[in-house]
Amino acid sequence: MNDTKDNKVYSSARHSKYWQKLKALAESKWSLAALFAQDNTRTQRFSAQSGALYMDYSKQCLDDTVLESLLSLANSCELSARIQSLLQGAMVNTSEERAALHTALRLPTTANLQLDNQDVVADVHQSLGQVERLSERVRSRTWRGFSGKAITDVVNIGVGGSDLGPLMATTALDEWADTCVEVHFVSNMDGTQLDNLLKHLNPETTLFIISSKSFGTIDTLSNAKTALSWLLATAKLRAGTEDSVLRRHFIGISANSEKMSDWGIHPEHQLQLWEWVGGRFSLWSAIGLAIAIRIGMSGFKELLAGAHSMDEHFAQADFAENLPVLLGLIAVWNSTFLQVNAHTVLPYDGRLSYLPSYLTQLEMESNGKSVTQHGDRIDYDTCPILWGEIGSNAQHAFYQLLHQGTQQVSCDFIACVRRYSDEVKNTPLQQQHELSLANCLAQSRVLAFGNAAIAETDSQIACDADKYKYYRGNQPSTTLLIDELTPHSLGALIALYEHKVYVMASIWDINPFDQWGVEMGKQMAESVHDAMQQEGNAPFDTSTNQLLKHIKQLS
Repeated sequence: MNDTKDNKVYSSARHSKYWQKLKALAESKWSLAALFAQDNTRTQRFSAQSGALYMDYSKQCLDDTVLESLLSLANSCELSARIQSLLQGAMVNTSEERAALHTALRLPTTANLQLDNQDVVADVHQSLGQVERLSERVRSRTWRGFSGKAITDVVNIGVGGSDLGPLMATTALDEWADTCVEVHFVSNMDGTQLDNLLKHLNPETTLFIISSKSFGTIDTLSNAKTALSWLLATAKLRAGTEDSVLRRHFIGISANSEKMSDWGIHPEHQLQLWEWVGGRFSLWSAIGLAIAIRIGMSGFKELLAGAHSMDEHFAQADFAENLPVLLGLIAVWNSTFLQVNAHTVLPYDGRLSYLPSYLTQLEMESNGKSVTQHGDRIDYDTCPILWGEIGSNAQHAFYQLLHQGTQQVSCDFIACVRRYSDEVKNTPLQQQHELSLANCLAQSRVLAFGNAAIAETDSQIACDADKYKYYRGNQPSTTLLIDELTPHSLGALIALYEHKVYVMASIWDINPFDQWGVEMGKQMAESVHDAMQQEGNAPFDTSTNQLLKHIKQLS
């Protein structure tokens, strides 16, 4: 399946008898307290592990019958064949008629993968070699700005996956940073981030990475244009030229070499993407240059290796023990059948502060669809609304709704077992880590069992004395424990969620690799911007016209 024109039509899970069986099972009154009371071996059966990741999904509202039906549903839509199509470069992105080969970005050099008679593995590693050369020039302080001073700060300008991926990973792995070169991130088109940042940076020692697959994203290019103006203002005072500024202060990462050249990116500083790399799946590519600069190429390769280990697990493990398959099937069970249409990601580790934002884009941009791959309107719920926050912060923000609100919300708790292992035992930092772990386990327990989580007599007293202190419980959750956060385990964690998205999409028969829903708003913005510059009445609805009129009056 190496030809991107191979558009195999798979069986639809929607028409499977297991779909109807799951609909009937969902009508039962599910009680987590009852499920645990009836089965003291439940946790052993509803848990799985791959490498450093251990997953306990026993607090989900399901039993053996539901799990067996979900696994049968996966088989009914030929999930195994779909997985192989993804990994081997078939045309799984049907609306854009291309492969989605982000897994190829982490293949070892010994692998073999041909796509349209092109050696994908060789191309990927050639690009990684260029990432290594450029990152080492910056890290070794041999990359010099227009005035001859060594680069001290790198600013990644991107948006969406070109920002969230490297931002999330560099934040999570900052303790592996072994360079004094600082890395910063700018994404918002209104200029606030960039303006605040430029006030503290030296134009003579700042390098900008412009990350845009199309090299036409207005958010990114508007920030890049401002950065260039900022550099030129200083360069002219130092007798620098625009050519030297562009050559010494900009790197471009894109699938469009022509546009990079037109903008002024020097050919030696252009890093290539491929059309089969989706933005939200791209941190493994040259888009990860900022990560490599911060933690070194050896650390970046460990990140890739961790993701590849999860790819192999996804491809080879039995579905009943397959973490991405189980995570995806549980999500389908919750959203489509139990109609739990909200999901929150709760990492109990400050290093994973940007993981919820990253996963929000990954899941909602991928699976926020209402049409099948064949153009049919969908009559079932697909992707839930997803959000999240570091667990300890979330406890003081929206856990009130989770514990006592009227909404059903499914939760992913994520925590690292070992931390501060190089510290003297029982130091304050270790004690804080243990307290964080305790909160993670406690919150999932109370969400599952409510007042029954404490002693039965105390629970009854609390309920009788104060109805405002009643916890209903029965909020489903999965807990993911990571042995220790490293580049390797982080790579596996991110790949786990990438593959979860694909499993969900396969069951729902949607294409997770396009994002047409974001395009019309961009196009309309151009029309509105044109109208903003012109006199006279705008040609839009009365609300938009009135808002434009108000803006013009104040401008």
